[in-house]
Amino acid sequence: MRLVSPGGKREKQRRMTKDEIAEILENFGRLLELKGENPFKVRAYTNAVRALETLAEPVELLVAEERLEDIEGIGKAIAEKITTLVQTGRLPQYDALRESFPPDILLLFDVQGLGAKKIKALHDALGIASLSALERACRDGRVAALPGFGEKTAANILVALEHQKKNAGVFLLGDATPVAQELLDDLRSHPEVVRAEIAGSFRRAKEVVRDLDLIVATREPQLVGEDFARHPLVERVLAAGATKTSVVLRNGIQCDLRAVSSAEFPFALQYFSGSKEHNVRLRSRALERGWSLNEYRFSAAEGRELREPLPEVHEEGDIYRSLGLRFIPPELREDRGEIDAAERSELPRLIELHNLRGTFHNHTTASDGRATLEQMAAAAQELGLEYLGIADHSKSSVQANGLDAKRLERQREEIARLNAGFDGFRLLAGTECDILKDGSLDFPDDVLASLDYVVASVHSAFTLGEAEMTARIIRAIENPYVTMLGHLTGRLLTTREPYKVDVPAVIEAAAATGTIIELNANPRRLDMDWRWWRLARDRGVKCAINPDAHSTRGLQDLAFGVRLARKGWLTREDVVNCLPLAEVTAQLSAKVRRG
Repeated sequence: MRLVSPGGKREKQRRMTKDEIAEILENFGRLLELKGENPFKVRAYTNAVRALETLAEPVELLVAEERLEDIEGIGKAIAEKITTLVQTGRLPQYDALRESFPPDILLLFDVQGLGAKKIKALHDALGIASLSALERACRDGRVAALPGFGEKTAANILVALEHQKKNAGVFLLGDATPVAQELLDDLRSHPEVVRAEIAGSFRRAKEVVRDLDLIVATREPQLVGEDFARHPLVERVLAAGATKTSVVLRNGIQCDLRAVSSAEFPFALQYFSGSKEHNVRLRSRALERGWSLNEYRFSAAEGRELREPLPEVHEEGDIYRSLGLRFIPPELREDRGEIDAAERSELPRLIELHNLRGTFHNHTTASDGRATLEQMAAAAQELGLEYLGIADHSKSSVQANGLDAKRLERQREEIARLNAGFDGFRLLAGTECDILKDGSLDFPDDVLASLDYVVASVHSAFTLGEAEMTARIIRAIENPYVTMLGHLTGRLLTTREPYKVDVPAVIEAAAATGTIIELNANPRRLDMDWRWWRLARDRGVKCAINPDAHSTRGLQDLAFGVRLARKGWLTREDVVNCLPLAEVTAQLSAKVRRG
């Protein structure tokens, strides 16, 4: 664990991550745009951020070998800034620029529908530099009166602000994962820590989390807690006791560390991993045996007959076995039927990340992606995938540089050319075809028929009523060439509510038509929601775990998709991209043959 010296200073500078560097450069560009800087200078920062996002090598290695300027999109001036950030963890030019603006102005960029141009207009005309000031100006009519805004824009901003308030203190699973893993790795390396695990809603793979729970087994709880409180990721300490330390991390997440003995560790891990309802059910089963179960141990229940001897517990699974249950994976511990299934030995063997052989919904520089066909193919092979589907946007997604039929055909030809040079790997030619407002598709059937598969998605007219939206989607998936439905509800976690749609009705239509439903693994989406997957599975609907990758790094989001598929009780048999290359093309064309 990275400790601090007795004097309180850190023994070494924490290495700034690639994502943190990209965030600073992105904010640098945003602030320059607010200042009215040359658009080409602003664009240089945008290009550098994209270059970092698709970087295959560690940024510190490129700095050490002075190769940053060899990366397309990173010029000399920005390479120097990245070098400074890597070497010192700070950038004086950015700090000075940041201090020239009100402290909360960057928070405006988190408001759905606001970009730099609108924020600049709000700041220049009305002096708006905070969320509260923005809300007041929307309510009193000043925003609606601004040129280029109007009443509808002001109303939409208020909706976005209300959504932000609702999600205050909520963090995406994807945002919590790197810091949780870093803390866990460092705790495991601490000389006084015997065992360490992440618990809580994070371990249950909830799509959003409010805090992190870490459990350690140690004989020196005070020392471990003190060292944890001085970790470089910690912003401030909320409470420090003999066995529990609560802190707020630099990214705003509250994190609680609980230190227990080795004998108590399985109980603490189970208790702080299960939902409240799940744990109540377990305690009830314990009482039937005359036991009391809490976060520390089994003990004889007061006023109860001890019907069975207290069991020995060495691992978390021993707790479940002693209660007459098969081990219940953490993702399922929501009291949604898992205890009854465990009692009957009917829990499914959940999908694992290594079961995936490929994936389908991915973008390239042909539309709004940040990597070429060749780069995406190389990244997929490095991950051990056997196939990668390319599904760039269709022509109606103008904002995403969607492809028309001619560009799509040229891409299909390029994919065929690349495939001729692969051995044991294949690119699949597809499209993410817009579902238009009336449920028709953005390409005619003859174009769709020329592809290996089609992902159909809604990207517009989100405000339709539930009945109209449902009919729209069902009409689209009734097309025999639509292989799978993309991000069913259109939600963006913490920023945009799902549009109104009758999910069970869509699932029934997918079952009737043989349409696959996507589990979009992008941490901002994780859509279709895990709560619907058991229904889909029971109706015979297959799942495709897709990262919706817009960069090579985006392919790694498959791991989040697998975690949420597990939470939805899915097995490898339920997920089409667990099929090997030799079998997957038959599955993709099954709907057309069926029709």
